[in-house]
Amino acid sequence: MANFKYRVRDGYGRPLTGSMSAENKEAVLAYIKKMGYTPVAIEEASDAPVARDILARFRRVRQEDLIMFTRQLVTLQSAGLPLLMSLSAIKEQTESKALKDHITTILNDIESGCSLSEALSKYPRTFNDLYINMVKAGEASGLLDEVLERLANLGEQQMQTNAKIKSATMYPIIVIATLLVAFGVVVTFVLPRFAELFTRFDVELPMPTRILLGVSYVVQHWWHLLAFCVAALVFILKKYINTRQGRILWDSLKLNVPIFGPLVLKIVMSRFTRISSALIRSGIPLLQVLEMASKTVGNVVVGAAINKIRGFVNEGKAMNEVMKNDKLFPPIVTQMVAVGESTGKLEQLLLRISDYYDAQVDHALKNMTTIIEPILIFCLGGMVLVMALGIFLPMWNMVQVFRK
Repeated sequence: MANFKYRVRDGYGRPLTGSMSAENKEAVLAYIKKMGYTPVAIEEASDAPVARDILARFRRVRQEDLIMFTRQLVTLQSAGLPLLMSLSAIKEQTESKALKDHITTILNDIESGCSLSEALSKYPRTFNDLYINMVKAGEASGLLDEVLERLANLGEQQMQTNAKIKSATMYPIIVIATLLVAFGVVVTFVLPRFAELFTRFDVELPMPTRILLGVSYVVQHWWHLLAFCVAALVFILKKYINTRQGRILWDSLKLNVPIFGPLVLKIVMSRFTRISSALIRSGIPLLQVLEMASKTVGNVVVGAAINKIRGFVNEGKAMNEVMKNDKLFPPIVTQMVAVGESTGKLEQLLLRISDYYDAQVDHALKNMTTIIEPILIFCLGGMVLVMALGIFLPMWNMVQVFRK
């Protein structure tokens, strides 16, 4: 069979393009007429991959563009438009080049007989397992618009949480960056001038001054080696974190670090319960729900605990019984899950848990600046003290020499 590209016009006169495999042009023409389109041109396509098409598969789609795509698809599907027409309309409206290329390929695949979930699965970096499986469940149940609505809500909730985290951490990042710049200026430009003055007198320099002068010498003469070491260290850490053992250690550290650990756990629990609620409401079996939640929860330690729960549930045990024996899951989660399992309203109770944790996270992020401020002040005071002692202690010693 050969590959053919075609250009057609739909019932509204709008141009569309597509591709399909067929025996000959006559088979393509018959397919086009069966779809109700007016053929414009049919050409045999080359089997060689085009560089542009290959690059299109690796372009990243921003989270906000994906949410907008999902929200627009919900609106158009709820209005009763056919799927192909909805995707074509979104393709014309989107400003994202990567998303536009994705939709073009998705349209071609659907016209060739693929389902929407199958077409989306060709872009795993854009549409993860959660997205694809929920779309597949929506297609099977005939409730695609409702499933897409839940996906859009999940994406918006995650984006709002990320935005709140960025906003809360902006102040400490600015303060730390300012401290580092100030320290660099003092070590690079101020201390060398004082060093010239100190060397003219036979005065033993105090320890803080010698430390700062040593740092100044390293920064001035070995900055390139220092930069290389820092870059190499960052590279090695990233590589290690990308390994299974490194990811477990890193995610475990995030859960146990003071101040931030409880906040990370609340965010993860909110994501777990919200995703599980959306999957259960979409008609996906509980074992599959737990499997997908373990992969998309964002923490491999919690993901492993969810997988452990899945194993026991597969043996016939209740979720809440297994959760009680795991210290990762707070009592409120196990209690609400127990009530949900006994009443048959598990998805509703999971959603309430997620709302509860979202409120807790929002409150914690708003108060994060108040919690971190004393630590920043202590660090700032310590750095200023070291620099002040390093500069002024030798001057006091020289004053004593002059008095003698």
